[in-house]
Amino acid sequence: MIDSLPPLREVIATHDLRAKKQLGQNFLLDLNLTHKIARQAGDLTGCDVLEVGPGPGGLTRGLLACGARHVLAIEKDPRALPALEQIADAYPGRLTVITGDALQIDPLAHLTPPIRVAANLPYNVGTELLIRWLTPRDWPPFWQSLTLMFQREVAERIVARPGSKAYGRLALLAQWRADAQIVMSLPPEAFVPAPKVHSAVVHLTALPEPRFPANAAVLSQITGAGFNQRRKMLRASLKGLHPQIEALLDSVGIPPTARAEEIELERFCALARALQDARLTAGT
Repeated sequence: MIDSLPPLREVIATHDLRAKKQLGQNFLLDLNLTHKIARQAGDLTGCDVLEVGPGPGGLTRGLLACGARHVLAIEKDPRALPALEQIADAYPGRLTVITGDALQIDPLAHLTPPIRVAANLPYNVGTELLIRWLTPRDWPPFWQSLTLMFQREVAERIVARPGSKAYGRLALLAQWRADAQIVMSLPPEAFVPAPKVHSAVVHLTALPEPRFPANAAVLSQITGAGFNQRRKMLRASLKGLHPQIEALLDSVGIPPTARAEEIELERFCALARALQDARLTAGT
């Protein structure tokens, strides 16, 4: 027991909180597991924590028990509110619950730095939220770290290395501005209802500045074109970006016959700088 509140199965039965597929809900009922996930977020003492999709509040309880100064929980399903209010009563002044869509809510009005994000993200919005958190207008971001549960396949895409099938835009986006690692794996039977896939927890720590210099918009153009046609050689998939794309590829040490999945982050950033310089030169 991490607190004096009822077990999660009892909470779900009391409030009729059966998971809804259309909301991407799969609940973790083992409080030992939710407490372990909370610990993966690091020392939460003195930190505010953003949680998306708390459901019956298993991870919420873990975060509060681990010493989070304050937890902001954004929950789309109003059925979960009574269970979350019960947690708020048990941890006075440390839990704020907002009902609504996390994609439409600005959490910064309710959080005080330092801020960490920890969530068992609903499957239907998890990747979109991650991309938003990795692509703010200004860097460093509002968060120090992200501790997030995904389908195992998505988690592997975040930490993938060049040459692997999982390597793509998500890996480059995450690893350009953060250190990312898989810190836990969970089987389907850990959840209610059990999904058809394994899950994993990824921990990302924000870097003070991007790992290699590059214009974010140009880097996004290059990786988008390269990985949207990942079977093509780069000289073909990137030809629409500049008339001299082969020369630019050569200038940064990328063989024009290479494919996107073979190129490491540092070379993509070098190409982004070369392409930006070439466009500026052509415009003068």
